[in-house]
Order: sequence, then structure tokens, then C-alpha cells
Amino acid sequence: MYNKVILAGNLARDIEIRYTQGGSAIGKTAIATSRRYKSQTGEQKEEVMFIDLTFFGRTAEIANQYLRKGSKVLVDGRLTLEQWTAQDGSKRSRHTVTVENLQMLGSRDEMGTESSYQNTAPADNYAQPEQSYNAPSQPQRAPQEQQSNHTIPEIDISEDEIPF
Repeated sequence: MYNKVILAGNLARDIEIRYTQGGSAIGKTAIATSRRYKSQTGEQKEEVMFIDLTFFGRTAEIANQYLRKGSKVLVDGRLTLEQWTAQDGSKRSRHTVTVENLQMLGSRDEMGTESSYQNTAPADNYAQPEQSYNAPSQPQRAPQEQQSNHTIPEIDISEDEIPF
């Protein structure tokens, strides 16, 4: 069987981050996606869908550090069903997407910094939350550039390389 979800959209709210007793981060937010279509009467319509997202480990920390409500992201992961019992005793459930890969789209201006960029952060494996995050290696820079304190690697990407 195959369980894969790919979503592109804007974050609907800031990331709420919590830590387990073992120190692993868990981040929760939602993504807003939309679809435009013509109705049977020929009228242009837009359908907006809000989907809950869950990040784990280092990816949750990175998302919390760099993303805010309205940030453009591309995520892929797997669909999961959360179930719980409400205070009134009724059983509740909802589908969420457990994020495995995160791509920050948008620009640094939108996130409070300077120029456009794209960053990919592979999510930690949920079944093995102790797995460490390996940051992508940064390209070699000239000595004067190495002295600056950039926390986000700059990557040049053309519009043709974005998958939508």
C-alpha cells in the first residue's frame, strides 16, 4: 500500500511547538490550499481546504524558527488518523498529515529577512524519533562571505524548477 500526500499552500496559523519528555519536538499547524474551477453555470469558484500538519524532531524546530502564518510551503508526508475521547466522553477523530519533507517557498522578505530562497528539510522518521537531522552541506563561500552569520543557505532557483 502507498500513503503519500503532497500539499502546497500557506500556513493557516503559527506553529505550536511542544516537547516530549524525551526532548523530541512536535510542531502542529495547518495549511490552507485552494482550487479554482468553473461551476456548471460557468461561474469561477474557489474552494479552500484547511489541512492539519504535524512536524516531528528537527523539522518541527526549523519550521517553528522560520515559518509564520501565511508562509508559503510545499510539504509531503503521510495521512494519519488521530483519535481521542473528548471531555464529554464522546469519541473524536481527525485526519492529519505527518510531514516527512518540507520546502519553504516564499521569500526572505515574507519571513523577516532579505532575499528569495528555498530550503529543504527532511523530516525525522516518526517511528524513530531519536534519528538526527542532517543539515544540507553549505556551498563553499569566499572568505569575506564566510565571516557573515547566515543561518539560511542561499540557493538560486528558477521558476522552472518549482514543481507546480
